[in-house]
Amino acid sequence: MRRLLRLALIVWTVLRFGLDDLALSGFQGHRKARWLRGLMGLGRSWDQPRGVRLRLALERLGPIFVKFGQVLSTRRDLVPLDIAEELAKLQDRVPPFPAAQSQRLIERAFGRPVEALFARFDPEPVASASIAQVHFAQLHDGREVAVKVLRPGMLDIIEDDLALLRIVAAWVERLSADGRRLKPREVVAEFDMYLHDELDLVREAANAAQLRRNMEGLDLVLVPEMVWDLCTTEVLVMERMHGLPISRVDVLRDAGVDIKKLARDGVTIFFTQVFRDGFFHADMHPGNILVSVEPATFQRYVALDFGIVGTLSETDKDYLAQNFVAFFRRDYKRVAELHVESGWVPAETRVDALEAAIRTVCEPQFEKPLKDISLGQVLLRLFQTSRRFNVEIQPQLVLLQKTLLNVEGLGRQLDPDLDLWATAKPFLERWMDEQVGARALARVLRKEAPRLAQFLPELPRLLHDALKAQAQGQGQAEQQALIRELRRTNRVLQSALWAGAGFVAGMAVAALALRFWG
Repeated sequence: MRRLLRLALIVWTVLRFGLDDLALSGFQGHRKARWLRGLMGLGRSWDQPRGVRLRLALERLGPIFVKFGQVLSTRRDLVPLDIAEELAKLQDRVPPFPAAQSQRLIERAFGRPVEALFARFDPEPVASASIAQVHFAQLHDGREVAVKVLRPGMLDIIEDDLALLRIVAAWVERLSADGRRLKPREVVAEFDMYLHDELDLVREAANAAQLRRNMEGLDLVLVPEMVWDLCTTEVLVMERMHGLPISRVDVLRDAGVDIKKLARDGVTIFFTQVFRDGFFHADMHPGNILVSVEPATFQRYVALDFGIVGTLSETDKDYLAQNFVAFFRRDYKRVAELHVESGWVPAETRVDALEAAIRTVCEPQFEKPLKDISLGQVLLRLFQTSRRFNVEIQPQLVLLQKTLLNVEGLGRQLDPDLDLWATAKPFLERWMDEQVGARALARVLRKEAPRLAQFLPELPRLLHDALKAQAQGQGQAEQQALIRELRRTNRVLQSALWAGAGFVAGMAVAALALRFWG
């Protein structure tokens, strides 16, 4: 019953703010909706601009819809400028909940009054977002901190909206072949997981600590330190960070910040987190990023809000890096081969046909500066092409795709002439170079040495057990487990031997060359 009421509220909100006019103009359904809206007397909001109406409707509908608006605000190539600028207010201007309620939540979380926890607590929130709001405070030891408090009642709202999304996803899968290929239920499941992660502020604190360690040597980004004694699932206390909002480009330029370098640094940070660490900040909209103007940390990014992070396996990183490098080199045949090798398309797909389709979509775009490229049009063409080849959307990479869109949108706001691909290409090629040769061999051996030291003495016994199990007709599962273990060890040994042989051969050739030319 509650969910039916929620669905009714969504329909009522769409009519109340005239959102059908934004999406359904020219359709018979739109005329019926307008007639129904007039009958219900829901025309008052039409006095406001369309961007304001959309922002107010998303705020009314809650956190999932607010997050959707946050993503749209960075896509100025897809959304009209007036709407994008209005939706940008969703980044940190969501109406706050009362300060007294915030203090009660803090006292309930720690079982102590606010005065005992802080020497000073500012009741007026400095930021209010879809999931939580933030207050500044000072600890009794003098440290300036930021206190993040989860919005009350969030879990019930999110569960209701996710239930409706699951129903819609199931309908799409049943009614459309394209829907089944896009795996909407799996995508909703991924969204479900990340939203629930955001509701656990201890998880967010752990994410921040990991990113802080990863970024220590890069000198491009600052991550706040957590106050672990004051972190719970509903309240998070962290070091207070100072900086200017990255969206205020004119103010940053007046402060002496090199905007073009700032845009390039953002790309470097993203690709470092993805391809070096496999652990990336996945909510990089402008409301979560400041820029430091302090002398000691001038022009560094200041990352905030770590509720959503993404992780990639070594296989994911290798596949993505090869795809990016192939795109940069315009090697569309290799892109097509990678799609087949990864299982994204059926094994019987003709590589030459897929290559031609990818070239047709991408080649016209590469000669344009970023400001002239419509990623929306590229994605639309790729979608149309992928339908021909039954390409399957990979739900585990949805978060990375979303983050890449955010990074591109942010780069476009900072420097419309930024060539995202040219900035990233040297970084990716360097990363690929580090995956082969002596350094790669040393890394593999360091990683696998403990396992090999334990496993190699057992190899004859395991081989004997596998052969014996096969001879005696023992369980198929046990046989397969033994065979998988043997194959895995064989791959590791082969990689080490081939890398070692290549390294030795290269040294030998170099020595002969020196002797010959010396």
